[in-house]
Formats: sequence, structure tokens, C-alpha cells
Amino acid sequence: MKTKFTFVLIFTLILSVYSQDSNTNVKKWTLRECVDYAIENNLTVKQSEYDISLAEIDRKDAIGNFIPSLNLNSSHSWNSGLTTDVTTGVLRNQTTQTTSGGISSGVLIYKGLQNHNQLRKADLSILANRYQLDRIKDDISLNVINAYLQVLFGKEGVNVAIPQLEISREQLNRTNKLVEAGTLPKGDLLDIQATLAIDEQNLIITQNNVEISLISLAQLLQLSDYDNFDIAEDEISNLPLVNLANYSVDEIFNKALENRNEIKVAKTNIEIAEKDIKLAKGALQPTLTGFYNWNSRYSNLDRIVGFEVDQDNPTRIIGQVEGTGQNVITPNETPILGSPEGLFDQFDRNRGSSFGLSLSIPVFNGFRASNNVKRAKVYYEKQKNRLGEEELVLEKIIHTVYTDALGALKLYEATQKSLDAQKESFRYAQEKFNVGVMNSFDFSQIKNRLVKAESDFLRAKYDFIFKVKLLEFYYGIPVEI
Repeated sequence: MKTKFTFVLIFTLILSVYSQDSNTNVKKWTLRECVDYAIENNLTVKQSEYDISLAEIDRKDAIGNFIPSLNLNSSHSWNSGLTTDVTTGVLRNQTTQTTSGGISSGVLIYKGLQNHNQLRKADLSILANRYQLDRIKDDISLNVINAYLQVLFGKEGVNVAIPQLEISREQLNRTNKLVEAGTLPKGDLLDIQATLAIDEQNLIITQNNVEISLISLAQLLQLSDYDNFDIAEDEISNLPLVNLANYSVDEIFNKALENRNEIKVAKTNIEIAEKDIKLAKGALQPTLTGFYNWNSRYSNLDRIVGFEVDQDNPTRIIGQVEGTGQNVITPNETPILGSPEGLFDQFDRNRGSSFGLSLSIPVFNGFRASNNVKRAKVYYEKQKNRLGEEELVLEKIIHTVYTDALGALKLYEATQKSLDAQKESFRYAQEKFNVGVMNSFDFSQIKNRLVKAESDFLRAKYDFIFKVKLLEFYYGIPVEI
């Protein structure tokens, strides 16, 4: 059973070494590259960018309200039956074709300053969406840093486990020789073999943890090629440890009120709500518009080209002389019809235009306008309340993060002292074990305490770094290592 386990272990280590050799040409991602790639490819970021595009289109609509409208219109119709002859003005049973066209233009002169307020609201909406996009990017950066630190933590764990494994192997070789020489009992050899097996297992576990952390980071970046993904290990020794004495919880909170995007979004939404109130009040005021219309027409009916006396009835009575009763007679002329004029000639002759002002005064519209004002005021109060909620949540978070960072700093300092002590204890125990003063069991116990101290120190170190980064995040310092 032991031989089988040793074979599996050796095979696993060989695969690990082979995997490391095969990954020598794999691109090493820096933290900056990870953050930039995550932001560029995140779907939530893209969704927020679409919201900005829509807000910019709304702004163009608001600008368009200031520009006069201009429209062309035309129609062509067939009329059959009793219709008015547009040439003579007489009702006739006929089939006609008529073409008409025109140009109309209008300009809004006054509408309760709604256009101005609508444009300002559109500007504020773009600003609010940009703040929201920046907030999303900040959150993504923070998540990437956390995942990146987890990988670094795992890699340092591997770097700690490998020397411990080498120490156990050296102790096994030395103990084996001493047992064969009869200097040490066989039980010491068995203890060292057990310790070696534990160290080998720990190395495999830490290596697996690194792979899992890398997969988690790759998934956060939305990468699918896990086998060819790795980070730049040279950043391990360059991690800054910030002195918390440079920070004050009140100072951080005041800075956050100025810099945090969620506060900016809430304040901008209050300004938008103020514009909504002005827009609603504008609907209660009169609307004054100016207009201009030009139109003309064409008809396929015959036109009047002259007049002639009706031979069958050459005269007609148009009245009588007052006093004598004598009939007043005039020639009875009938129109002479000719072919219709051309299209452009008729359009030129039949053209007409109109212009003027139009005033609309709202009197009663089912309470809609007044209710819109009330609704806008309620929404304004909701946005003010929302800002208060955001400030309370932010204050609570900052106090919690600051307290956690102080605790993490104390734990980091304590684990560092413990690690230094355990290293010295292990060095002393190793000397005693080498000269045969200490047995293998006691030596293994001291070695295990050193391993635990190193693990606790690394965990405290990266926990402290992340919480300091969290403080810097709320303070307004760019989120990076």
C-alpha cells in the first residue's frame, strides 16, 4: 500500500514538473492587465455603456426641441361623382384627379422653459450614467485584486511548502543512515517517513489551490483557456504594506463622500428630480408657437380659356330698373374650356401661404398636470432619502473596513513575530536533531508548528493587504497594487 502511494505521489510530482515546464512560454498576466481586460470584456460594463449611449441620444432629442420643424407634404387623389369643379366652382358629376403639395414649419417660442429644463436633465442623465459606469469598474477592479491576491497567496504557499519538503527528504536520508548504523531506532525513521508524506500532501494541496485560484481569476476575466493562464509572480515581493497611521476613519469617510460614485449618482439623481419638478410645472404655463405654411395644387380638369355668347339663349336678365321695372339684360356668355395647364404652371398659379402665432392656455385637463407636479415632488423627496441611505451605508462600511484593517494589521504583526520565533525554534531543534539530542517525533512537532506559522503569516499578510486596498478604494486612491 505504501509503495502504491509513493508511486502515485511521484507520478503526480512528475506531472506537476512537466506542467511547469510546459507553461514556461505561457503569458504571465500582470494585475493591471487583468483589471483592464476584465473591465473591457465585462457584460455589465457593456450594458452600462449602452445606457450612456441612450442618454446621449436623449440629449440630441432635447437639443432638437430648440430647432424649428420643417415638413414637406403631398397627396394625389381620384374623386368620382358629385364633386366641386375647382375651375368653375360648380358641382358636377365627374371623375377628377388632384395633386397637392406644401411645406409647413413651426417653432416653439415659449413652453414654460420645458425645453431648457429637458436639455439640462439630459445632461444630468449622461453624468449619472457615467458615474454608474465608474462604480461598476471600481467594483470589478476590487474583485480582480482580491482574486489576484488569492493566487499570489497560493503561490507563496507553494514556495513555502517546497523547502519544507526538501528538509524532510534530507532528514529522511540522514535518519535512514543512522538507523542502518544502529544509532537511532527504526521508529524515528517511520516518524520521518510520515512527516515526509504529510509534506508531500501539503505541496500537492497548495499546488491544487493555486490552480483553483487561477481558474477563479480566469473565470472573472471571462477566459476559457485555463491551462494557458498564469500571473506574473515577480509581483509577490513588491506588495506594499501601508501604514494605517496615515489614515483616519473620519478622513476616509469625508473623502468617500466626495469621491464615491454611488454618492455622486445619488446627488445627480436629486438634481434630475429637481428638473422633473420644473418640467411638470412648465406644463401648467401657456404654450406659444409660430407657424408658416405654403401650399399649392394641380388638377386634370379643363381650364377656362375664354367666353362666348350662347347662340340658343344669347341674353339673360340680371335685374330690373328701380321705378320703371325695366329688365336689365346682359349677354349670356358661356365659358370656353381648354386643356389643363401644366403641372408646374398650375403649382405656380395656385400657390398660397399662411403664417401666424398659436397660443394654448391649459385650463383643465383632468388634474393630469397638477398631479404630475405632485408626483415629481414625491420622487424628489425619495431621491433625497436615497442619498441619506447611501451615506449611512457608506459610513457603516468604512467603519467596518477600518476596524477590520486595524485587526488585520495586529494579526499580521502577531503572526510575523510568531513566525520569527518558530523559525528560531526550528533552527535550534534542527541542530539538536542533527546531533541526536532530539528524537524525530519532537522534531516533527516543531517543524509542523513552523509550517502552520508560515501559513498563518501568509494568510494574515494577504488579508491585511486586501483590507488596506479596500480602505484606499474608499479613500479614492486608484485600485491597484
